[in-house]
Amino acid sequence: MTYSVRVVQDYISQYAPRWAGPGNEGVRDLSGSCPGCSRLELRVQRTRSCCREDRPLPPAPGAQPFPNPTQPCPVPAANPGVTMNPAVFLSLPDLRCSLLLLVTWVFTPVTTEITSLDTENIDDILNNADVALVNFYADWCRFSQMLHPIFEEASNVIKEEYPNENQVVFARVDCDQHSDIAQRYRISKYPTLKLFRNGMMMKREYRGQRSVKALADYIRQQKSDPVQELHDLAEITTLDRSKRNIIGYFEQKDSENYRVFERVANILHDDCAFLSAFGAVSKPERYSGDNIIYKPPGHSAPDMVYLGSMTNFDGTYNWIQDKCVPLVREITFENGEELTEEGLPFLILFHMKEDTESLEIFQNEVARQLISEKGTINFLHADCDKFRHPLLHIQKTPADCPVIAIDSFRHMYVFGDFRDVLIPGKLKQFVFDLHSGKLHREFHHGPDPTDIAPGQPVQDVASSPPESSFQKLAPSEYRYTLLRDRDEL
Repeated sequence: MTYSVRVVQDYISQYAPRWAGPGNEGVRDLSGSCPGCSRLELRVQRTRSCCREDRPLPPAPGAQPFPNPTQPCPVPAANPGVTMNPAVFLSLPDLRCSLLLLVTWVFTPVTTEITSLDTENIDDILNNADVALVNFYADWCRFSQMLHPIFEEASNVIKEEYPNENQVVFARVDCDQHSDIAQRYRISKYPTLKLFRNGMMMKREYRGQRSVKALADYIRQQKSDPVQELHDLAEITTLDRSKRNIIGYFEQKDSENYRVFERVANILHDDCAFLSAFGAVSKPERYSGDNIIYKPPGHSAPDMVYLGSMTNFDGTYNWIQDKCVPLVREITFENGEELTEEGLPFLILFHMKEDTESLEIFQNEVARQLISEKGTINFLHADCDKFRHPLLHIQKTPADCPVIAIDSFRHMYVFGDFRDVLIPGKLKQFVFDLHSGKLHREFHHGPDPTDIAPGQPVQDVASSPPESSFQKLAPSEYRYTLLRDRDEL
């Protein structure tokens, strides 16, 4: 038999005070006066209570005896047609605790267990899960301890919406017990929440609010359809051309081509907008069969067509990722923590939002001069108005933009005049000077001797380069336990 929360509240408010004695305020005061050990979650009140057999409580003055537990309990006036099933409990010295046990047993909803991952089961569980959210934690970490009950409650909420065990999995890894797994996924802080799709770890981990609602909303978003279906090709003319759009044209939805496309969209939907058309709607675009089109931002750049096998996941994924994740990415306060945690120095163009010409020049020169440096440095652009503080660190203001600088996470170094970026090899040398240590040496000791004209005296010029500004966007020690040394794992 199931009772509503309102019925339970009426029941407790009507009968608990009589058993507790005058002056008590129902179950909340009862639970507070029970100083034992074994905790019982009373979800109706969201309070904690505890009972212990070997520590009886003194009887409250004027308390009435507890009703016979073998008899049906009286029902509150809110629903007089219902009687509760009889229940028999082991005797406890303080009968008031029996009420807490009774209500907890009858009204506590079934909870789900968080799946504990180890080296034996991790691949099997993650590979068979449509979506898995994994909590990498350490028992001694206070932030991990705070997250545990929230993570469990979010799992309960989502399990009601997605009851199939492979639809959504909430799992956890004890990084102290399984340091090999922590190293495998490059865990550098506790707790870290990583998302997996069919065993593939997503690049972006969860960095949002640690609340039941926020976690549940995040999973709902991940389970939503990442592909928008077009019902008329005229809808393409209304696309947001400030975004990167990937459009798939398919003969039918129930096909291997579309399943691969949808799988890629699930992974990259944060970076691109994915759209699809089927059957008669897509026929004008399927003159050579199913195909995928990339529409870059803006109206001047031409469309690009995928020429590889559409049933080859790796080939399709790599092509779409190359289009969706640009070589020069925008840094914002929302993704700053993620970019900083990648650990690569920043080469940043600060520009006004409306100054697309400078951004295009920077993008072209990065692609021309620095494509080989991808993986050793992050190429970024930032809004001058939003990032005034880093500009002040290098003694610049938005009026000075566009400005190019490197943030090494120790110091910031300014590129000189922006137009010098058009000099062949100039931007590349700036990055090489960072890697060689020349930028740091020259800030502290002046130009290298090789940069001084013959016969000119060498003079040691002491200077202090500005400290890193973007390092402040890194994961905060007020939110995570940071592992300074990966050997800790």
